[in-house]
Amino acid sequence: MLTRKCLDSSNINSFREICDLVEKIACRSHQDDRQVAVLMRKISPLLVIALCCLAFYPRPAKALVTSEPKSKFAYKDASGKKQSVEIVDKYQPKKIVRPFAGNDSKIDPKLRRAATIAEERARAHSLSKCWRYVKEALVAAGVVKSRPQTLLAKQAGQELVNNYGFKKLPVSDPYQAPVGAVLVYGAKRAAGHVEIRTPNGFVSDFRSKTPSRRPLLGVFGKS
Repeated sequence: MLTRKCLDSSNINSFREICDLVEKIACRSHQDDRQVAVLMRKISPLLVIALCCLAFYPRPAKALVTSEPKSKFAYKDASGKKQSVEIVDKYQPKKIVRPFAGNDSKIDPKLRRAATIAEERARAHSLSKCWRYVKEALVAAGVVKSRPQTLLAKQAGQELVNNYGFKKLPVSDPYQAPVGAVLVYGAKRAAGHVEIRTPNGFVSDFRSKTPSRRPLLGVFGKS
């Protein structure tokens, strides 16, 4: 009976210890839950405010780009052919081109014919035969009666003045040269370059909208 009583007392003490432990754990868990709840109550308003700010934050508006048809100016060139060019309504340095060359009444009309012939025979790119093509155009147009004999392009001006009645014109800007004028360029260790002014550019063995970058020796014409 005594042993049974001791066992029952021991069991009771152990049971109480277990109950106390469970109670402590429950209390601690309850406290943690309360702390989490308080923390969430503090964080929730801030989170809502942040989301609202993000939703209503002004974004840069993208402009609608509408492409309008570009206006063009229509005209007829000297040969009566219809041409058109884009109208420039603002500063566009990469699109602006030099004005067309003018006709000088003092220049032999055959020189303008030589410019036309040279344009018809010219290639898209240089063949390094500029003086040869200019010679052939001058002969074909009747500007000169015989073919010039000099080999280097930079010698063209002097030969045309000495042997074919040409004169050096008071022009230093290639774009100001009249149609049909012969432009001669120098070079220190090369043959140089020669070309004829056309209404909208320059021509030798090839066509170009811009003149040679070599130093200009002179602009030559014949009356």
